Amino acid sequence: MTPGIVTASYIIAAILFILSLGGLSHPETARRGNAYGIAGMTIAILTTILSDQVSAYVVLVVTMLIGGSLGVIAARRVQMTEMPELVAMLHSFVGLAAVLIGFATYLRGTHALTGVERAIHEVEIYLGILIGAVTFTGSLVAFGKLRGLIDGKPMLLPGRHWLNLSLGVFCIWLCTLFVGAASTSQGVLILLLMTSIAFAFGVHMVMAIGGADMPVVVSMLNSYSGWAAAATGFMLSNDLLIVTGALVGSSGAILSYIMCRAMNRHFLAVIAGGFGTSGGTVSAVEGEVVAVNAEETAELLRESSSVVIVPGYGMAVAQAQNTVYEITRNLRERGKTVRFAIHPVAGRMPGHMNVLLAEARVPYDIVLEMDEINEDFPATDVVLVIGANDIVNPSAQDEPNSPIAGMPVLEVWKASTAVVLKRSMASGYAGVDNPLFFKDNTRMLFGDAKHSLDSVLKALS
Repeated sequence: MTPGIVTASYIIAAILFILSLGGLSHPETARRGNAYGIAGMTIAILTTILSDQVSAYVVLVVTMLIGGSLGVIAARRVQMTEMPELVAMLHSFVGLAAVLIGFATYLRGTHALTGVERAIHEVEIYLGILIGAVTFTGSLVAFGKLRGLIDGKPMLLPGRHWLNLSLGVFCIWLCTLFVGAASTSQGVLILLLMTSIAFAFGVHMVMAIGGADMPVVVSMLNSYSGWAAAATGFMLSNDLLIVTGALVGSSGAILSYIMCRAMNRHFLAVIAGGFGTSGGTVSAVEGEVVAVNAEETAELLRESSSVVIVPGYGMAVAQAQNTVYEITRNLRERGKTVRFAIHPVAGRMPGHMNVLLAEARVPYDIVLEMDEINEDFPATDVVLVIGANDIVNPSAQDEPNSPIAGMPVLEVWKASTAVVLKRSMASGYAGVDNPLFFKDNTRMLFGDAKHSLDSVLKALS
């Protein structure tokens, strides 16, 4: 394939990737966005395979078959509730690939380059390995936290900020030693030392972030994986990989920033330790809980005219989204106004609840963001909170010492009645007790969300 055709194909693929990002920005166009992304990646892969840069086709075919098979197996077996873990694991693959490609590129030799050109190439290698290593271990820790293999509470070492700063300065100093190293063996030793430090930094960085910040962590690691891919593109002189990595990196960074603003948190503060840290003594939550059954919940819904449903991670775990849709359809057929309130960090990754509701065929026009619906709660008759906890916790506003103090939340307690569906009185992912459960206008429907909602639907019908 001639260089001109390769360049033209890469431009087409890059345009398709941009259209894909635009489509994925809204549920109504997400399918089209996915189609653009698939088309762009297909063009990119085929063009790269047929270009003059590739010659070891046997190795390439074998590795593609292995990777493709693993991808198909994962796509078929992974449940929607496990998507955050899958995303975190895929980010770790990108990071590890950047590390391995960086070492391979350096071992192939840079002796053909001289002066500034060689220095720039070695900096590209160094940064690619550094970002990739941080992404790799950080993603593995995120996977462990999302999977429940690692405690969601932050691990806060004494003087952790000074430790992070020292590691960063040390890596910069190692970079000055690496550029223009006297021999390849010396350069490899420096890279190995830096990689070890970056691995440790990735672990420490994510371990220090509390559970309530995990959606931001997933988005942040997505950004890191994009910059690692862009650095790999520079190492391999692949223009499309540079563009694609920059798109992923910048979009992930923008999404992380938007989510931090939605939580009233600074991005750097989240990376440094975010939620899950204790700022003082939190008042004990006291009061009586009023429990209801499915029939009583159905009666509340029948007597209401305005209903807002707040989905949370519990809905995803119970896989109750289809039952939620059936209840929504039943109520709308009765002339009730039904809407959904989506918090920016509901679930375990950005857009988690939107994806589940789209899968259940919930109309997009009744799914509203927090800023669009928060003012309407005082005029709402019934709010159904399904498996959500931290995002409806009034202590974020009332308790200045709370670990989630200052985080904007859905003000469901302002409705006439709030019905909370939970398995137990356990705290949320941030480990904070919820005063909402003890308010006079709150009713608790205990049990598995799917079973409880099935019973509510039966009572409504």
